[in-house]
Amino acid sequence: MTHSDISIISVNGKTPRIDPSAFIAPGCRIIGDVEIGPDVSIWYNCVLRADVSHIRIGARSNVQDGSVIHCDGPTPLRPDGYPTIIGEDVLIGHLAMVHGCTLADRAFVGLKATVMNGCRIGSDAMLAAGALLTEHKEIPPRELWAGAPARRVRDIDDAQAAGMQAGVAHYVLNGRMHKAAVEGA
Repeated sequence: MTHSDISIISVNGKTPRIDPSAFIAPGCRIIGDVEIGPDVSIWYNCVLRADVSHIRIGARSNVQDGSVIHCDGPTPLRPDGYPTIIGEDVLIGHLAMVHGCTLADRAFVGLKATVMNGCRIGSDAMLAAGALLTEHKEIPPRELWAGAPARRVRDIDDAQAAGMQAGVAHYVLNGRMHKAAVEGA
């Protein structure tokens, strides 16, 4: 994590905790109360900012290029604020905005999609590319939602669920390859 193009910044006494096996690409900014699990990949030019609450990312998940992960702080009506909790084996597409929400294990957020405060995406569920999941909406497990605002389109079948997990395996291996390339540079 000593690459000069990566910023790992402590804020309010909270320092990011990153598993040694994770790949953090050049251009990333990891700020505050962030915890990144084993074999996670955070791709080029992502921002993970947990200055007012916390962000947790489970094993083998990936956050693809240019995405922003943030959270929301406490309010009188919501003393815990809106942390961002990302489970294991989650795929987050390029340029996604993930804010104050929960992504269950094996959830998928498509390219340039937005997930707002209080939302939950269930296991093996998908928010399609460009979709907007408005505050406090929940996508049940194994459903595909699309549009702005996002609405249910159909169920995710076994082949699609397996395809998403193949994507997770690809990103774990690709992350290891990029980590070796960056560390060898």
